Amino acid sequence: MADDKTNGTVSRIKTGSFERRLSLTKAGLFASTRMAGHVAANVFTSKDKRMERRKKMLSRQAEFLVDELGKLKGSVVKIGQVMALYGEHFLPVEVTEALHTLEDQTTALEWPSIEKVLRFELGEERLEELVIQQQPIGAASLGQVHRARRKSDGKEICLKIQYPGVADAVDSDLDAVAQLLKLAKLVSFSRDFDEWLEEVRVMMHREVDYTLEAETTRRFGKMLQDDKRFIVPEILLEYSTPHVMATSYEPGLSVSSDEVLNLPQARRNKLAEGALELFLKELFIWKEIQTDPNFGNYRVRLADDEHAEDRIVLLDFGAVQKYPDAFIDPVCDMIYASYSRDLERVIAGGIKLNFMHDDWPDKVLQEFGGVCMAVLEPLADRELEVPDYALNEQGEYRWKQSDLPTRIAKRAAMSAINRYFKIPPKEFVFLNRKLVGVYTFISVLGAEFNGREALKPYLKRFERL
Repeated sequence: MADDKTNGTVSRIKTGSFERRLSLTKAGLFASTRMAGHVAANVFTSKDKRMERRKKMLSRQAEFLVDELGKLKGSVVKIGQVMALYGEHFLPVEVTEALHTLEDQTTALEWPSIEKVLRFELGEERLEELVIQQQPIGAASLGQVHRARRKSDGKEICLKIQYPGVADAVDSDLDAVAQLLKLAKLVSFSRDFDEWLEEVRVMMHREVDYTLEAETTRRFGKMLQDDKRFIVPEILLEYSTPHVMATSYEPGLSVSSDEVLNLPQARRNKLAEGALELFLKELFIWKEIQTDPNFGNYRVRLADDEHAEDRIVLLDFGAVQKYPDAFIDPVCDMIYASYSRDLERVIAGGIKLNFMHDDWPDKVLQEFGGVCMAVLEPLADRELEVPDYALNEQGEYRWKQSDLPTRIAKRAAMSAINRYFKIPPKEFVFLNRKLVGVYTFISVLGAEFNGREALKPYLKRFERL
């Protein structure tokens, strides 16, 4: 559950598939009519003016779309959020920008409706064992979190409660949103888009499966049980169902809180190093990655005394992706090649992963490979042409000041890459999202350290004699 606060409450969510589909179909038809009027009005205008007016119209259509999605709550909002995160290769920039505003729509469901869900899921006897705070401590698109206390021993608990009807509405909601995009002329349907849409469908079904999330949480808890840098909530099976997940309450501070950001440099560095090493372990060893690096999914538990260690609380395992060796091995090999500055090997890996092609001009392949290597700048083995402002006096990488994402974007824009680069494999899209999230986490902490020492132990098996 990613949100810290809610924006008011509602008494109910439209749960009927017919009711929801009708709302979206009406919206789509209205948008389609408006777009047709726009096209007719611009038949005789110049090309430049048509382009300018089309951009403005797309923005208005996208804002209208987001407003309609927001009214329905539930999985529709989550679908919009997922599309915002992973739809940049399929949707106009105006649409993805508008969809990102759905992240702020955290209206909670009123307590009587939530209590009804709990009574149905847990039964009267189990429910009576708990004292539950009626005010949620977090709300998101699929459900909300309430803090509770077990009467028998005072144990503090979190109850993640799914909104009624959300799981049953996933398929019809997704189809309706796709139809709305089509009617509003906001997307061109293609095989690639259809495949991506099906991946969104799989993701959504995973996210509403709280039993799966509970199992994943327990597995990550076991894998990290000996690493004192991390806290994974305990799953309480006696209060968990397919639509309710009960965990131990794990307090902590927001990553961006003043208390965390004002920590001494060494402590912030250690937290950041932990986040990086966790990602590397997920990638190289477990081949299982939490792909939603929303800051709301992390908390920081500050050490009680100078002998203890600050810890990262990991809160959400609903978006964990498992990767096959056929994908992970070439990715890891590319990382090794980028680390050791082997451009030809980077290119070979990109071709193997099918987001580069051997019939591209050599100049494009080399530039693309160069961009891939630049992404690994904070982790590279050899000294690179790193801007002076990206290193401190000790030669340590300054993640925030490096401005690496902007530099990479500018480099890509100035090259011919965009003319050739199309839609990457869906696995790569999710992985890239996680990498960006880890880099952002480290940057927000204002950490200063070289990542190569964290990376080196994982690269041994990729060395070639």
